[in-house]
Order: sequence, then structure tokens, then C-alpha cells
Amino acid sequence: MPRIAVLQMCSGIDPGRNFDTIARAASDAVEGGAQMLFTPEMSLLLDRDRARAAPHIVLQDASPFVPMLANLAEEHGLTIALGSMAVAAGGGRNANRSMVFAPDGERPDTYDKIHMFDVDLANGESWRESNAYRPGEEVVVIEDTLVGRLGLTICYDLRFPALFGELGDRRCETIAVPAAFTRPTGAAHWHVMLRARAIEASAFVIAAAQVGRHEDGRETYGHSLVVDPWGEVLLDMGGEAPGLAFCDIDLARIAEVRAQVPALANRRAIPKS
Repeated sequence: MPRIAVLQMCSGIDPGRNFDTIARAASDAVEGGAQMLFTPEMSLLLDRDRARAAPHIVLQDASPFVPMLANLAEEHGLTIALGSMAVAAGGGRNANRSMVFAPDGERPDTYDKIHMFDVDLANGESWRESNAYRPGEEVVVIEDTLVGRLGLTICYDLRFPALFGELGDRRCETIAVPAAFTRPTGAAHWHVMLRARAIEASAFVIAAAQVGRHEDGRETYGHSLVVDPWGEVLLDMGGEAPGLAFCDIDLARIAEVRAQVPALANRRAIPKS
């Protein structure tokens, strides 16, 4: 039964300092018996001041942190599922990119966030992710990880059932949902949507989250969760502080749930009028 570690962070505007947090967590994860570490969205840089953040956002192959993370995974014999980092994507825009580093030190598997968070909230906050980021165009599933077939999503993707339906159709056993949810939307929807997505896909959902008040002034909800295929919350790290927590993933539970509620096998295309 694989053991995972989940890192809840309060990432700031200094990528080096954020990397050091991940490096310490990797060491602690291995010491705690974990074989895989999950980190939140924008683990290496969380800064809504785009001018200040710009010098740190470069092409993936030019980033010093990509080989550093690969070396970290290799050094510890640990798979590191980096929730995401910002990378330059050409045309004056960036990509919000998940990266999964295997212990072999090879180039990571990647996924670019498909859905952009463009919204005006009732509390006065306004977000226009599409002004700086281009959406991804590919559903990504990684075969044969320690937690089975792993589907990748990021934060706002959670609100789009069609993506999770596709991951269910591809028989993902685990789905990663790294996030930096705002407090208002997190309090309203975070737990119920993550449980729903786990139930719909009959899969484990692992959601490492940002938490607290960040250097750029934003506040995030926290409550990093692990949810099993029945919708049971196995881990909730709360909304108060960063930290590292562990969870054992019983992959046999997936077959049990899919036998009891064979929704994936029974799914049919909906006729269009």
C-alpha cells in the first residue's frame, strides 16, 4: 500500500525560499515512509504583481528549478508531483504547468492548466488569469505511478466535470488537484466538489493546497484533502497553517467501489436534441 505525503504551503514571492520548503518536505516525506510527494498549485512562486514576478517566469528548459527538482527526486528516491509552476509559453503569455518528477531523474511529465480563472468576486477581488496565461489543450494521464494511473488537473479545473469525466473514462485510479483556492470559494465549494469528483471518477483525489495570507496580499483556503473513491475524506489538513501530512492509499479500494457502483461501466453518451 503506497504512502503519500501532502505538502500544504504558504508560498511567497521568492522561488528559492519556496524551493527550500519543498526540499525540506521531500526529506521529511522519505523519513516518514512516503514514496510520493504532492505539492500545491504555484508552489515555487505565488505573486499577483506580474511585473515583479516576470523575471522569475522563464521557459521550462531555462528554469534552474526544473533540474533541481529532478535531482531532488532522484536523491531521495521519491516521486515529486509538483502541483504547478509558472513557465513562459511564448507569445507573451505563460503556462500554469504541473510537473511530475520520477526518481530516475528524467524529464518530468507535464500538464498545462486548461481552464482559466476569470472572475469578479463579491468581496471585491478580481482575477483575470487569461490575461497572462494561455490554456492547456491536452488531457494528461500518467501510466503506472505509485498511485496507479494518475490524472492531472489544476485548481479551477475542478469546476468542469467534463474533464473529470474524461479522466474517469480513461480509468484513472488517482487524480491530482493542486490548488490555491480563495477563502470565499473554498469555504463554499472545496470539500463538496472534491468529494463529488472522487465519487464520479471512482478514484482517489489528492488535493494539495495553498493556505494562509501570502506575501502578495492574497489569502488562500488550505484544507489539503485526500478523498477515497467512495467520497470519504481520508485527510484534511485544515485551513490554518502550512505543514506536511501522510496518507496510505489502498488501491484495492478502487475495484471494490467500482464493483458496488459501476457508473463508469454503465455510462452512455447523452443524446443531443
